[in-house]
Parts: sequence; C-alpha cells; structure tokens
Amino acid sequence: MATGVDSPGRAQVGLKTARSDRWWLAPLRIGVILLFFIVYATIRIFMNKWYWVSDFHYLTPLYSPCVTSSCVEGSSHLGTWFGDFPRFLPFSLITFVILAGFRGTCYYYRKAGYRSLFFAPAACAVPEPHKNYTGESKFPLVALNLHRYFFYGALIFGVLNIYDGAQAFHGKDGGFGIGLGTLIIWVNLVCLWLYTLSCHACRHIVGGRLKNFSTHPMRYRYWTFVSKLNPKHGTFAMTSLFTVILTDFYIMAVSAGWFSDLRFIN
Repeated sequence: MATGVDSPGRAQVGLKTARSDRWWLAPLRIGVILLFFIVYATIRIFMNKWYWVSDFHYLTPLYSPCVTSSCVEGSSHLGTWFGDFPRFLPFSLITFVILAGFRGTCYYYRKAGYRSLFFAPAACAVPEPHKNYTGESKFPLVALNLHRYFFYGALIFGVLNIYDGAQAFHGKDGGFGIGLGTLIIWVNLVCLWLYTLSCHACRHIVGGRLKNFSTHPMRYRYWTFVSKLNPKHGTFAMTSLFTVILTDFYIMAVSAGWFSDLRFIN
C-alpha cells in the first residue's frame, strides 16, 4: 500500500510539486560535495602512499594512526600493531572504519544523505519517489543506530590527531619548527573537534539521563557548552569535510614532491 502523499484518503495531485523556486539546488549542491568526498577518500585510502612527510613529521588524518609494518619509516607514532598488509588492503583500515562509521551514522549526514542522494524527501513539499517507508528499522539502515558507539571511537582518534598535531611542530634539523602544513593541520584539528563535540550523541552522553542538573554542576557545565555548539553541528560537519581534504591533499603534495612546504620557523 502506498504511503505518504500517495496514501489512500489523501488528495491525489498530479503535479510533483507546486514549488516554483529552485528547490533542487540545495540537495544537488550537498549531494555533489558528499559524493566528491566519498570518491576522494576512497581513492586516497587505497593509494597507500604519500601520507607522511618525514622532514616535518606531517601525517595525514586519513592514515592516522599508521600501525602496520607496511607504513613508511617514522610514520608509526604508536608502533606497529600488525605485520605487513597485502597491497590491496589499506593501511588506514582501522581509521576508515571508525571515522567513516562516525560520519556515516551522524544525524546531520543522515539527513543530508537522505535528502540529496535518496530524495527522501529532496525538499519541503516535494514528495519522495519511494513508495514504502520503513525508516531505520531494517537492515542495513538499522546499523545507523550505532552512532553513539562510533562517537567513542571518534574521541580516541581525536586525541590521536592532537598528538599528530604536536608532532607537526618539527623542524627539518630536528628542532622546533612551524610550516604552512603545521597551520593547516591545526586548523583541521580545531574543525574536527568542533564537529565531534557538537555531536548530538555527545550532548546526550554529557547531560542525558539526569533528573536534576543542580546535583551535577560539572556535567551541567559541559552540557551547556556542548548545547551552544550543537546548533552549528551541520556547519562544522561540512567545514571539517573540506579541511580534512585540504590537509590530506597538502600533505600528499609535499610528500610526493609536487611542491615544498612553506616554512615560517626552521
């Protein structure tokens, strides 16, 4: 039985929509951005090269942490947990699973993906093409409810990114140094943490299931801080996509020798 605007008892309107504005522009723009990031990230994680700049200790967030013996020398900050990977297996497999899981199950990206990629619905007052609606109650969409668990993993990787950022203050002669790559890495780091801390799951974990905030002043303070970030969660989500791509591309370009890192100190 048809649901939504085509369900029995609803007025049957022949027009797809009576909207005369360019309602399709927003989902098209978001869809192009999401698809570009998916394609770019997929290509990069399977390249298995150009992710480490040994002179300045730049490690791209797409490969952090690099914990296999296949990683280039110096890039395994946390040691090698695994032996050599087959050539077809990404070195950043753990990173990809956790961070792709976190973003893929994110409430904002779910909304953006549904509207722009699946037209569910594409815009207000524009009916979706699907005849049946099951929500997120069946496989594979039911797995999206694992978001809060991926959030814990994202926190761990956020701490690892801070360590990578500290390593980026490395001069060519082994001392302290700052380059354009250092600044790009830290801008990306700030954007990633704003995206992570503004997460709806973070807000619930910090202040959820409390009956009285007055008896939990510290959690109330954290909840207030996260609540101020939460309305901008979508902005942080899209901004961090671009900063991740920019950071990875810059490190890839320097590592590949396409151009040299612009140095400010050492």
